[in-house]
Amino acid sequence: MKRIAVIGAGAMGHGIAQVAAMAGYDTRLTDADPEAIAAGWDRIQSNLAGAVSRGKLTQDAANAAIARVVPVADIEMAARDADLVIEAVLEDLVVKQSLFLQLDGLVSDDTILATNTSSLSVTSIAEGTKLPTRVLGMHFFNPVHIMKLVELISHHAVDPAVLEAARNVAKRMGKTPIVVRDSPGFASSRLGVLLGLEAMRMLEEGVASAADIDAAMELGYGHPMGPLRVSDVVGLDVRLKIADHLHHELGEQKFEPPRILREKVKRGELGKKTGKGFFEW
Repeated sequence: MKRIAVIGAGAMGHGIAQVAAMAGYDTRLTDADPEAIAAGWDRIQSNLAGAVSRGKLTQDAANAAIARVVPVADIEMAARDADLVIEAVLEDLVVKQSLFLQLDGLVSDDTILATNTSSLSVTSIAEGTKLPTRVLGMHFFNPVHIMKLVELISHHAVDPAVLEAARNVAKRMGKTPIVVRDSPGFASSRLGVLLGLEAMRMLEEGVASAADIDAAMELGYGHPMGPLRVSDVVGLDVRLKIADHLHHELGEQKFEPPRILREKVKRGELGKKTGKGFFEW
């Protein structure tokens, strides 16, 4: 495993490219939007500069990581000769299925194809390809260069050797991989979204302020960040889309998005990325 291609240069994609380069992999980063490629490249350089300034990384290590990341203009150039392609595009099943069909025609049969989906069916993505055995989920967490977990999503057709190769990549990136069977929301999103939705309902009902609800989980249960602040970091639009998906797939009332979440998304209060969500950023 020498070269990794990352498709999608947004919040997740640029972070995945960064940790891949820091782990010593030759890394290609692309996006359908040229401005997103430039922004992702800038964020990688900014993250590495910040790590150097805080004494977390040497300047030589930062320079080496930067040299390993090559932003490229199109998917064919990015995927060519890649040993692993990690998709980090829009959380939309049709979009992802279309991309994987395209990748089928661009890479060798030995290339592993991974989706960074946080809730969609990996089985549905894999079954649309010519070799479902080489497709799996690699669900990273935001911000990728800080969060240690990677969910490896298996399905009935995945080759155990592919799963093991992905596990080794995650470990080399400094992550802790866990293996989860393909099911709606996997482990992390199913639990995390449920906690976040209940926190939103409590806020809606006036049980406590947003800050105090978060403090209850941070100080009472040792969570590094409360559920409402986590929702802001993830993006309230993303939270809403995942909650709607889980509600539809599982048919359970507890996953129905509360009114306060729908209203904030409608107003464009999407969390950290817009400067306002449940908190001011």
